[in-house]
Amino acid sequence: MNARTSALDSVVFGVDVQSGDIRGDAPSYALVVFDGESLTRDVVSHRKLRRLIDSEEPALVATDNMYELAEDKSALVHLLGSLPHGTRLVQVTGAERPEPLSRVASRHGVPYGKEPMKEAEAAARLAAANVGYEVSAFTDTTTVKVSRGRSTGKGGWSQDRYTRRIHGSVKRRARQVESELKDANLEYDRDVTEKYGGFSNAVFTVQGRPEDVPVSQHRSGDTRVEIERERRDGIEFEPLAKRRDHVIVGIDPGTTTAAAVLDLDGNPLDVLSTRTADTADVIEWLVERGRPVIVAADVNPMPETVEKFRRSFDAAGWVPDADLPVDEKLHRTEDAAYDNDHERDALAAALYAYDAHADQFDRVTRKVPAGIERGEVISRVVAGEESVEAVLRDLSDDEPDDDGDEEHEQRELTAEEQRIRDLEEQVDRLQSHVDDLNDDLDAKDDRIEELEAELSEARREERRAARRDRKVTRLRRDNDRLEDERDEAEARVEELEGKLDRLKTLWKLDHDNFADVAQGRDLVPVKVVDQFTKTAIEHADAQYGLAAGDVVYLRDASGAGRATAELLAETEPRVVLRSGGLSEEADEVLFDRGVPVGPADDVQLQEVDELAVARESDVEAVVDDWENRAEEREREQTVEMVDEIISEHRADGERT
Repeated sequence: MNARTSALDSVVFGVDVQSGDIRGDAPSYALVVFDGESLTRDVVSHRKLRRLIDSEEPALVATDNMYELAEDKSALVHLLGSLPHGTRLVQVTGAERPEPLSRVASRHGVPYGKEPMKEAEAAARLAAANVGYEVSAFTDTTTVKVSRGRSTGKGGWSQDRYTRRIHGSVKRRARQVESELKDANLEYDRDVTEKYGGFSNAVFTVQGRPEDVPVSQHRSGDTRVEIERERRDGIEFEPLAKRRDHVIVGIDPGTTTAAAVLDLDGNPLDVLSTRTADTADVIEWLVERGRPVIVAADVNPMPETVEKFRRSFDAAGWVPDADLPVDEKLHRTEDAAYDNDHERDALAAALYAYDAHADQFDRVTRKVPAGIERGEVISRVVAGEESVEAVLRDLSDDEPDDDGDEEHEQRELTAEEQRIRDLEEQVDRLQSHVDDLNDDLDAKDDRIEELEAELSEARREERRAARRDRKVTRLRRDNDRLEDERDEAEARVEELEGKLDRLKTLWKLDHDNFADVAQGRDLVPVKVVDQFTKTAIEHADAQYGLAAGDVVYLRDASGAGRATAELLAETEPRVVLRSGGLSEEADEVLFDRGVPVGPADDVQLQEVDELAVARESDVEAVVDDWENRAEEREREQTVEMVDEIISEHRADGERT
């Protein structure tokens, strides 16, 4: 077992489920009763276990999982409320995130086995060595209520005297309770309800646990006394012993200074926030709660105040890569208890520091043998940057001789001697910082004046910035509006420019002086398509449109297939003028669709940009020529069809 000092002189119950389940019927438990020297083992039912706890009133009931004794949170709260006042429920494997019992037992050199009785024994020995967390659903505030022990009745000739006697008895008993609380030096608040002849009840809210209150719960005659602990909002965990383990500390400096303390398993131990305590007070508070291995901040770079705390404990520092966002701090601390944003920020810093070193802690823990305090090894590895092997060798060299006298003497330290040793270490640490703190005090007044001047200037600048921001916002709105108007204007200009280009082209067609058509001006516009392809037809249609009745000029009519010819025929042109020969498929499609086709050489064309003009008479001549050829072609097709029919008829006659 390690160097922990047992604070228990009474009985510890170690409990583990032997068979069944608390959610089922009739679970049985392996029970180990440990008094510091001897062990008693038994297997008991749940009902018998509760009876033994009520009759024996052990100091601790230890288990590796608190929900082995209660099926849910509501039942757990009921169990905690029904325990004897001097009995505490302990989860030896940790707080909200418990570890395996085997790992905890190995760390502290406690025998462990997988059998329920062995696990119950390990839980009892660990709790006796102050390992684990007390499971609490109640605060350290106790309510003592003194009230009437019987009804005052409905009436009668002596009711006034009877009522006055009862209320007088309540008042006397309340005064006795108040006197006992004063004798015990307990802080309390009193709230009484005065009635005829005395008090109908008196309620004392006492700062202390029920076992600290020198008053018994009873009912006798005219009065009764009820004692009840104040409920927490939920389930909380408190370390069994306030001892100076190695810890992780988070600091949030400022007008309100906050500090948070975690153990090396990442479990929150305590938080503090104060507006009045100076650095020395906070250091003293931290010294009472442990020996910091890491001092962490939630911002980067580390504030100077946090750096002073780090140097005070010669601890390792930790800061995030960038300032921690509020939403991430809220998420990381959602399972922890805190009272304000400052405590939350300190907790977040400590928890993120633990996350950053958790793997390193696990590696060190696996290498530390039983009997050596892992916190000391982790401290020297993390803060001192030593290797695990070097630390273990050093600690092994420092072990006492085989006779074990020094180790035995260390184990036999009394609580008072241990407290003296802790206080001496505390004094050494505090004295080492007195000089620094005194120097800081001299500079603080000057710094305060500078900061007040800076604050005034900052407030003026903030007001100027606010006015500037309002003006910038207004100008941005105006700029957005003007940009929208500009975009609309540019779109309108583009549209008008396209229209102007089309008008210029038409003007050219109308005003060009063609010598050969000067008289009569029998002109017809011709729309030019560069190639007889789908792409060229679609491009011409997009540029100046292809409509029914247009004269279309194909600069290169070769290569078109059936689909391309059908696309052109769908525009229903008046005539198609071609350069080059058509394919048979294209010619057949245009002929079938009644689209006249003629050679461009028969028409005198004059081109203007993408457009052209031709003589109307030439175009009509091409159309007339095509119609003549079409009639001839139809007659030929008719003759061929008749010949084919006659041939088929003769062939049928010969077969018959």
